[in-house]
Amino acid sequence: MANTFKNASSKSVDHSAFETLYTCPSATTAIILGLALTNKTANAVTASVQMIDSSASGSAADKERLLLNEVSIPANTTLEVFAGQKYVLETGDILKVQSSAATSLDAVLGLMQIT
Repeated sequence: MANTFKNASSKSVDHSAFETLYTCPSATTAIILGLALTNKTANAVTASVQMIDSSASGSAADKERLLLNEVSIPANTTLEVFAGQKYVLETGDILKVQSSAATSLDAVLGLMQIT
């Protein structure tokens, strides 16, 4: 097994729908180490983070899990999410982010892939 540290990022996160930040590749397990959400605007915005659990049964909506729900991020600041916590993503799982305002957030995800 190989352990590889990686990052995934998104510039100017979408506000109209959840935007895919990371999809766990086949034959891989990913451990989320941290997520930084940076508000680039002069106004507070809210951020949400969603995981799609590909191994869950049911419809697409049944696979959605909110990890962060409309948390306010003050103007020109960065929120460190999941600090000290670890989340495991299995093959096909997806991590998505959304902002309350267009092009207001940058997102940077740190993770370790196990292959």
